[in-house]
Amino acid sequence: MSEPHIRLCLLLHNHQPVGNFDDVIEDAYQDSYKPFLDMLEEYPSIPIGLHTSGPLLIWLEQHHPEYLDRIKQRVSEERIEIIGGALYEPILTMIPARDRREQIRRFSKRLEERFDTSVRGMWVPERVWEASLVSDLARAGIKYTVLDDFHFRCAGLAHDGLQGDYVSEDQGHTLRIFPGSEQLRYTIPFKEPAQTIQYLQEIATARPGSTIVFADDGEKFGTWPDTKEHVYDNGWLREFLDALVANQDWLQCTTLRETVSQTVPQGRIFLPAASYREMTEWSLPVERQTEYASLASEMATDWRWPRIRKFIRGGFWRNFKTKYPETSEMYARMMHVSRRIASLEHLSHVDSNLLEQARDHLYQGQCNCAYWHGAFGGVYLPHLRQAVYQNLILADNLIDQASRQLDPAIEATDYNFDLSAEIRMANSHLIGWFQPACGGHLYELDIRSIGHNLLATMDRRPEAYHEQVRRGAHTADDETASIHDRVIFKQEGLDQMLIYDHTPCKSLVDHFFARNVTRQELMAGKAAELGDFVCGVYQSKVRRSPQRNQVLMTRDGQVDGRPVKITKGVTLGADETTLEIAYLLEGLPPDEELRFGIEFHFAGLAVDQADRYFADDAGQSLGQLSESLELADCRAVTLSDRWLKLDARLGWDRPATLWTWPIGTVSGSESGFELVQQSVRVQPHWLVRGDANGRWVVKLEMAITTGQADESSAASEEASAKASS
Repeated sequence: MSEPHIRLCLLLHNHQPVGNFDDVIEDAYQDSYKPFLDMLEEYPSIPIGLHTSGPLLIWLEQHHPEYLDRIKQRVSEERIEIIGGALYEPILTMIPARDRREQIRRFSKRLEERFDTSVRGMWVPERVWEASLVSDLARAGIKYTVLDDFHFRCAGLAHDGLQGDYVSEDQGHTLRIFPGSEQLRYTIPFKEPAQTIQYLQEIATARPGSTIVFADDGEKFGTWPDTKEHVYDNGWLREFLDALVANQDWLQCTTLRETVSQTVPQGRIFLPAASYREMTEWSLPVERQTEYASLASEMATDWRWPRIRKFIRGGFWRNFKTKYPETSEMYARMMHVSRRIASLEHLSHVDSNLLEQARDHLYQGQCNCAYWHGAFGGVYLPHLRQAVYQNLILADNLIDQASRQLDPAIEATDYNFDLSAEIRMANSHLIGWFQPACGGHLYELDIRSIGHNLLATMDRRPEAYHEQVRRGAHTADDETASIHDRVIFKQEGLDQMLIYDHTPCKSLVDHFFARNVTRQELMAGKAAELGDFVCGVYQSKVRRSPQRNQVLMTRDGQVDGRPVKITKGVTLGADETTLEIAYLLEGLPPDEELRFGIEFHFAGLAVDQADRYFADDAGQSLGQLSESLELADCRAVTLSDRWLKLDARLGWDRPATLWTWPIGTVSGSESGFELVQQSVRVQPHWLVRGDANGRWVVKLEMAITTGQADESSAASEEASAKASS
């Protein structure tokens, strides 16, 4: 073969998140991973780079080791280069530097042992980049990586500078960085192979000796909607591989490893904080995201747009934590566990084996998918959020065992980095997290035996794509669209389900409504709030004793212009599974009734299954958790989830009217728009009138029973530890 005019590096990123369902991963294996390898093996002259995320690798070791054996054989033939990464695919900039370096080292070691090769390149999850990563990657043994060419454009490079790699430096450490082609991300596999070949020919003619990198998800070859038929049944992949072979006189398919060994960097570069272009757009506040899309559409036909666009950037990835406060809650929880582990690492009395298991659960709880949202479900997927919490809760349990002591049973400190103190109250069964500075909410409730957060909720909020839902747009069926362009509706009537929450979907949320408010008004988000307690600042103090701990929260507020004071206390005994809750309302008018309600949420319970239901105190079913109930003179309700073996009973000592209804978000995913059930809202409420002193009192109990799950928790932890070892 004559000297190539251009090099093409094909790099596939096969990824599944921690907590994904076995059947979903199996479908991806059958539709993408296996058929792609089957066909690639027919083309020995086409090498590729392959990154398999840690969660997927572990799953494949358990379910399809024969596939990994085939990969190993191709590696030995230098037909596949194994690309490393961070073990459980975290956003690197989101986790402590000590954790990111260790995750990279552990994954490299695991890959090297499994495939008998050295790992020098790595995949940066979601291509989320900040300059300080250069030194961390280099210190973890990485020599080169791939980002999008958008990163390089943000640094000021023009198109002509994107046909080869650059060297970057931080604190004396160096790293080679390749630009991945956005153009190829959109033509492969969505356009005819000839269009890709023509694009590469143009580069080869203009800049002989260039290196072009295609680096993207392997799932777009069969798992993404409609791609299995397009890529395999209709022959796109075979036609593409045939075209690569037919043009080998000027087009050399190669790997990053070989390119690094045969070329020198084009120069030096320092890249700004960025991700791939679409991710920067998704991280914008909704109003700015909508304005950005509108402006881009307006300017698309303007002759100046190509010149202007290269100077336009979207948002900053870390602001997903402000766009979705739920991700900030997970992040703060993760940071707490990471700090606990770091504080114990060098203490002689700590059980190192248990601490190592805790560290692995921490790393699993750092998996990126639940921490953001774009064309994929991300944070809107309850099972991914629960997987994060489950691993962090199990890590907490193991840390307690390793250190032979319970973390402080009650403590007030700034856990979520907002300059206000949150309160953590714990025993061996439950951990409750309270936020006095925001309504005195109970914002997380961990059931330690099953690693479940009953408050892993998700608020309903506007999204830029909701306008598409309202318009009811459809994508034509006669072409395979990129996942970023598809508009598919998975069910009817989604436009009627676009209801937004004005207050956080948490527990101990204190409401005052009009006397004649209806459940339908609340469900539609149309009930006026008469008080200022929902997100108001509560003053707090904690009371400690060896037997019982209590958090006490107080706010002097107003209801319809009248001064009213609420004091609420939550008590947890040392070995109890019941939260005792007491409310004292003061300053109530003795001659007028006010409608007072306490909002609770229960998350992670499937609402549309027969074995998930409401029950009364006699154990009689009141209907599935999808029911919207209205019960008068009610004193208690139990939410039962037989799959989790969980019963959550909420009771109160004054007869109340009880309202319940499910909370569902209209969100987008790779397969289309859909309603995703997030939690169940349970709201007892009363017509309250002050006594002679203007006071009114109610006591509640939230009792958590996990039944057989308690007995199986140890076995579950052991199985989880073995799976990740």
